[in-house]
Amino acid sequence: QVQLVESGGDLVQAGESLRLSCVGSGPSYNPSVMAWYRQVPGQERDFIAGIYVNGLTKYADSVKGRFTISRDRRMRTVYLQMDSLKPEDSAVYYCHAAQGPVQYWGKGTLVNVSS
Repeated sequence: QVQLVESGGDLVQAGESLRLSCVGSGPSYNPSVMAWYRQVPGQERDFIAGIYVNGLTKYADSVKGRFTISRDRRMRTVYLQMDSLKPEDSAVYYCHAAQGPVQYWGKGTLVNVSS
């Protein structure tokens, strides 16, 4: 069974940095893309950053220039380096992976940025 496990969420002050990690595992795990989403209670889950198996990356406008997504060679682990954090970045951050038509989600890690 495929699992995605996030880590790295914390309480930080505005302007500080955090690095989130997501480890994917499972006997058939072979994603073509991994991504990060975030969700504030009562709001929709929003795309933040994605990375494809060929290394192509995409970012939401709200995080461009501040966040960087990266991965290991085997697409088993994806990272989200978050710099210059703002209070509005506070949310639960979810890891996502797609493998053909199948999508996987982690359970999330909480990021709280105080002003």
